[in-house]
Amino acid sequence: MVRWPLLRVALSVSLTVLLVVIAVPVSSGPAFTPRRPIEWTIPAGTGGGADQQARFMAPVIAKHNLSPQPFIPVNRPAGAGAQAFLWMIDKSGDPHTILITLDNLFATPQAQVIRRRDGGRFSWRDLTPIARLLLDNFVLWVHADSPWKTLAEFERAAKAAPRGSVKMAGTGSKQEDEIIMVLLEQAWGVDFNYIPFAGGGAVAAALVGKQVEFTVNNPLEAVGHWEGGRVRPLAIFAPERVQFAQWKDIPTMKELGLNIEYQMLRGVFGTADMPREAVAFYVDLFRKLMDTEEMADFIQRGAFTKAFLTGPEFVRWLEAKDASVRGLMQKGGLVAP
Repeated sequence: MVRWPLLRVALSVSLTVLLVVIAVPVSSGPAFTPRRPIEWTIPAGTGGGADQQARFMAPVIAKHNLSPQPFIPVNRPAGAGAQAFLWMIDKSGDPHTILITLDNLFATPQAQVIRRRDGGRFSWRDLTPIARLLLDNFVLWVHADSPWKTLAEFERAAKAAPRGSVKMAGTGSKQEDEIIMVLLEQAWGVDFNYIPFAGGGAVAAALVGKQVEFTVNNPLEAVGHWEGGRVRPLAIFAPERVQFAQWKDIPTMKELGLNIEYQMLRGVFGTADMPREAVAFYVDLFRKLMDTEEMADFIQRGAFTKAFLTGPEFVRWLEAKDASVRGLMQKGGLVAP
């Protein structure tokens, strides 16, 4: 004899269990875990800001066990970063290759035509945005032995000098350093002589060696020389003073009456068509990395602006930054025909 009430109860319990099983996803561990070392491509030479940042961060990632595999920085500076960008395109879909970015990601495709394998023209949209980490600043540096103690003194000297006689060292050609130089030329009505180098380290060395009269090196690229008494900062191109240690004493260009400011991206991109699971892994990793004490010290020493950003907000920021760089390059006559 069937006991219908008991059967109904049993069926009800079974259905409830089934619904719970359906509703709760099965745990299968991390969606993506690196299986081999991660190549961290650097689109610039050794000693510059991007190179120093990647080589500082890689061991910090290992120290805090943020990745089961090491990060291996590799410099690919040829063509003002074009070599690195094409490398990232050729590694399409590879979750074990990432790029540390600076503003040559926007400037180089404007200054020269970079063709993908399919013949299309490369832009940052061909890569996978992961995260904006920092905004890097620029400082106008002169040699510590130079007669110019203030920006006003340097401006007067530049206006009095024969055109093209005052030399500036910068990273690459038609990149952010040269963009800033052109803005200064237009503001003061002068002509400087731009001398390109492969990276910020070589640029700083050129000023220390008195091969040039000035640079606009990023703080991290010149801080060692400043602390060693070899160079002198005159002004910073940030929207406001950097409130760290000795940096807070450097006036902004706007404070000194010059309406010029410029900050550079320090972020991370993945290869074209990088899997979403890998993007999520790197976003989580870099979010944790940015909260370490080591990064706090790094940010202060290099006078960076901490500016972590991901997702759609990061993409919108990239679109605005790209338009800004393009406009500045067009104004300076630096865009490829």
